[in-house]
Amino acid sequence: MMTASDSATALCSLLGCDYPVLLAGMGGVSRWELAAAVANAGGFGMLGMVRESPALITEEVTRLRAATDRPFAVNVIPAATDPALLDAQIGCGLDLGVPAFTFFWDVVPEAVARVKAAGRLVLHQVGTVEAARAAEAAGADVIIAQGIEAGGHVHGRHPLCGLTEEILEAVQVPVVASGGLSTGGDLAAFLSMGAAGIQCGTAFLATDESFAHPYHKDRVAAATGADTVLTDVFVLNWPAGAAVRVLENSVTKSLGGHYMGHDPDTLLREEIAWDGSHPRLRYSTDSPLRTTTGDLEAMALFAGQGAGAICRIVPAAERIAEMVREAERILGRPLASRSGAAS
Repeated sequence: MMTASDSATALCSLLGCDYPVLLAGMGGVSRWELAAAVANAGGFGMLGMVRESPALITEEVTRLRAATDRPFAVNVIPAATDPALLDAQIGCGLDLGVPAFTFFWDVVPEAVARVKAAGRLVLHQVGTVEAARAAEAAGADVIIAQGIEAGGHVHGRHPLCGLTEEILEAVQVPVVASGGLSTGGDLAAFLSMGAAGIQCGTAFLATDESFAHPYHKDRVAAATGADTVLTDVFVLNWPAGAAVRVLENSVTKSLGGHYMGHDPDTLLREEIAWDGSHPRLRYSTDSPLRTTTGDLEAMALFAGQGAGAICRIVPAAERIAEMVREAERILGRPLASRSGAAS
């Protein structure tokens, strides 16, 4: 049976990273600067390209490659993307030689097969054991188990610890844990459980290089895990019932505790913010970015339950280094890494 150390080593070898720490492919937030910073620090970088145009994907991949020679993934989400755009996104990524793709939400075997047929890696984030089995059967090389503690879109309703244990029993490919994880203690705990690594979103949102608006970063740094709520009110642009974990704000407080069960067709389409000439609607899944102006407080302020451990906005390399040092101290051994690992 593969040990925890062997599993992490295998993941790092497969992905071409030094440490088993993955950047979540956060739409809007995980742009080239953050992905490059994570990769150069020894983690695995992802570009969050949900519903983005092939032109932007080309620009982001080009800029990322100018900033790092490390492998990376592009994250796209079939369930939240028009089929024609999804086809163009995958085609663009393949033409650009993108080495790996990350999929999320529903398992779409055709999309996985297309990427695998081109000889690229597939990572698939899931919220249930059933989806993990389906993703592996479709050809996924890595399963990312997402717990209910996660920030942003949350697929399942299961606590991460139990879900990870079940998925580890159900699949043969490496399993990465994701959801509310932001410290070296988290990394050590899930490696000890048998996971191959962890994926972090909130911890990297609150870094210098993330494309999140400073207001969003500051709110995360000031928050605790108890300041987050799971709601499906921020649902415009996504399928009905798609829940997100966000920091409480004026919108969630107005719900009177009724966080779930909102029908997108009944939600007011009101412009409250803008990215250039592009309006951002109240109740949309758009979060405030560096380029956003308007009522930022009323937008979806994504954050996981690990926000309480994030008290400062720091460079991504510093966040990874802190995680690695703490995990190595707890485990009493170096983390799996390639020769020439970042330090």
